[in-house]
Amino acid sequence: MSICTANVASQDYADFIYRHSSATLEELSRILKTDCISYVNESYVVYYLPLDEALPLSIPNHSYESLPTLFGLMDTTSMESSGILSTFRQPSLGSSGEGVIMGLIDTGIDYQNPLFRKADGTTRILGLWDQTAEDGGFELTGNRPFSFPFYYGKEYTYEDINKALALPDPFTLVPSSDTNGHGTFLAGIAAGGTSISIDFTGAAPECSLGVVKLKPAKQYLRDYYMIPEDADAYQSNDIMLAITYLTLLARRHRMPLVICLGLGTNQGGHNGASPVSEVLNSLRSYQAVAAVCAAGNEAGLRHHYLGRISNPAGGSSDFDEIELRVADQEKGFVIELWANAPEIYTVGFVSPTGETIQRIPLTLNSEITVRFSIEPTTIAVAYATTLGSQSSYLASLRFVNPIPGIWRIRVYPTIIFSGIYHMWLPVSGFVSPDTYFLQSDPYTTIVAPGNTDFPITVSTYNHLDGSLYIHSSRGYTRDGRIKPDLAAPGVEVYGPGISPIPGEYPMVRKTGSSVAAAHVAGAVANIYSKQFPSGTYLSISSDLVKASLTRGAERNPNYTYPNREWGYGTLDLYHSFLSLRD
Repeated sequence: MSICTANVASQDYADFIYRHSSATLEELSRILKTDCISYVNESYVVYYLPLDEALPLSIPNHSYESLPTLFGLMDTTSMESSGILSTFRQPSLGSSGEGVIMGLIDTGIDYQNPLFRKADGTTRILGLWDQTAEDGGFELTGNRPFSFPFYYGKEYTYEDINKALALPDPFTLVPSSDTNGHGTFLAGIAAGGTSISIDFTGAAPECSLGVVKLKPAKQYLRDYYMIPEDADAYQSNDIMLAITYLTLLARRHRMPLVICLGLGTNQGGHNGASPVSEVLNSLRSYQAVAAVCAAGNEAGLRHHYLGRISNPAGGSSDFDEIELRVADQEKGFVIELWANAPEIYTVGFVSPTGETIQRIPLTLNSEITVRFSIEPTTIAVAYATTLGSQSSYLASLRFVNPIPGIWRIRVYPTIIFSGIYHMWLPVSGFVSPDTYFLQSDPYTTIVAPGNTDFPITVSTYNHLDGSLYIHSSRGYTRDGRIKPDLAAPGVEVYGPGISPIPGEYPMVRKTGSSVAAAHVAGAVANIYSKQFPSGTYLSISSDLVKASLTRGAERNPNYTYPNREWGYGTLDLYHSFLSLRD
């Protein structure tokens, strides 16, 4: 097999995801007709093709699973409410994350901030993969029958960062920064050090860190999904490789790993069957690896529609009509309709001016473009059956230049049993806030990969008054599994920000489920730290950690648990430690 020499991070290359069955890289190279292949795990690889060979993108040309989906950001009294400070005060329970790696996949980190350094000034970051760096990649070796080439970005090691911190201008040696601030804030909540001067502590203030700064989504994918120019968007394949990097980093240092993911997407069937979800699920076989995901901030945004068709006979005269409000100057969006296989639904449309598009016939593995006679709008419709771990039916509706007003989507039953289907608009930030379903449903709004079985999925509440955050995404999953697992503080939480002025480290407040997830990630690191003293690997699985958190969660006697908003209750690390001990 030849070595990939292409700059696969450039805008001239397209990224694809491929599911394989224990094939060697040489075999994959022949199948995929490229030498530019990145191994993710035993089930997935990412491969790269010249963009002019890959266009035009469509589900029939490439399959739904092969196209990267796009993820958006899910934007100290909170530590007291979470039972974290209570454990710090108990000598028998005292644990602050020492000996554990907190893995963050986000917008990067301000590595110079004292909150991420030890008392002697050295860094707590063991590895930083900056995917945006233009150094051409690096190789990380592991104990599998594959090499692990990362074809883009650059890894900065613990030694690199310490050398940089000793310089008058650290950026001359490690030119990695967090210009967004989201990653730095989550790192601070999950793993920031304790500072008396600013009255702050992270949840696991003595843990080590592994950080991946995601590169922004490529323009061809932003164009395909019609993502606004000012929206932060990141590719699923980059997240998958980031997970691989963090697991290898943990193996290199022989330390437990907690992965914190504060990103999410409405793409996919909301049943934990996406490639990112399956990569996370594969971590269950690893010892001392856990993942924590944000549930999302979608409940109040009217991006979900729950359909029920009771007439099993079907027929062209029987349909469900969904009203969709489209905002002014909306350039486009993709709606996904999902149902359990073998059910099949087809669609038709009525534009705001009254022009009717009759039922579009079922033609699998092809895309039909609907054009309107007097309007600039086009709608590309593709019907598909997705494979993976759970087979589902998908109808993808890609609106381009939709005129504003009330659109009507007619959903016709072709083959139905339950008559239940779901439709999702893109997540907040990927579509105008004034584009929504008029008769929306706030449930089944947990974003991927939070709807995955393995990770601990966290919803959001206000620790100051005990109320659920109005936009906190609600369960369950489309296939009925209990998510979220629990809730944590995520409203107006105090944490580290960023500043354009070197040496300034402002504190700010942020709201969102990613903030809640960071609290739980720190709590998990503390549990691992207590159970793995001095690097001694005891027998504790990620499932047992999740069970201890849900058993120890605080529960309101006025609610029934588990439920779609709170899961099993609110984070209480102190009682979770007691549960684990018992």
